Amino acid sequence: MEAGDRNELLNRQPNRFAQQLFDGLPARYDLLAELLSFGQNGRWRQAMVSAVAATSPTSVLDVATGPAGVALQLAKRTGARVTGVDLTVQMLRLGVTNIARSGQAGRVDLLLARAEQLPFPDETFDALTFTYLLRYVSSPADTLKELVRVVKPGGRIANLEFHVPAGRLWHPLWWLYTRAGLPVAGFLLGGREWYEVGRFLGPSISEHYRRYPVAWHVRAWEQAGIEDVQVRLMSVGGGLVMWGRKGASGASGGGAGVASQPTRMAAGRA
Repeated sequence: MEAGDRNELLNRQPNRFAQQLFDGLPARYDLLAELLSFGQNGRWRQAMVSAVAATSPTSVLDVATGPAGVALQLAKRTGARVTGVDLTVQMLRLGVTNIARSGQAGRVDLLLARAEQLPFPDETFDALTFTYLLRYVSSPADTLKELVRVVKPGGRIANLEFHVPAGRLWHPLWWLYTRAGLPVAGFLLGGREWYEVGRFLGPSISEHYRRYPVAWHVRAWEQAGIEDVQVRLMSVGGGLVMWGRKGASGASGGGAGVASQPTRMAAGRA
């Protein structure tokens, strides 16, 4: 897909774009995440999961769960029942395999669903996490409200996302790495599919924060009903972890839901 066509699809149909971008990647997704984060993805995940584990939830929703890496960490760290949702079938299939290998099959469920229309009633979960999500939705603000809707009042909400480092040294190095190093490394390690992801990621992150700077994210969280919003920049600004608590007046009653019976992924599903 040419760059112009790719950007047009992202702007008009971000869910479809995400499906096409990640559908061929699940077999090496975790390795790809480490490559894209320069080996920092694990640290960032731990920081996000720690923010949730501190509240001792018994039920957690992990949105954009991919192959269930975060969901499995949540189950291990919190002892909670974890539900993971994603819109990419191939990612969820790998997630089913990862869950079976981990011995957590009775504690982690995976569903095919969109973040913009979660198939759950209001105030279902004690906590919620979402990872690398808001660059792939049409309206980040509306998506945040939908995420908040399914969390119980007082519940912890936490997020992990890439970020753009600042400074005269780190910003140019980050720009060079994301524009040149990532595409080349992606191609060498994973072929054309990884090359396309590597070529897309840097400009996508830059454009997202041009339109939605961190201050906008904080306001959007607060407007969605999240209180005590905290922001932590990690790895010289290459990663962003945010967390907060759903207030008593947080979003509710606005979710249409994907379907009354969402597709559940299970071992052996074709």
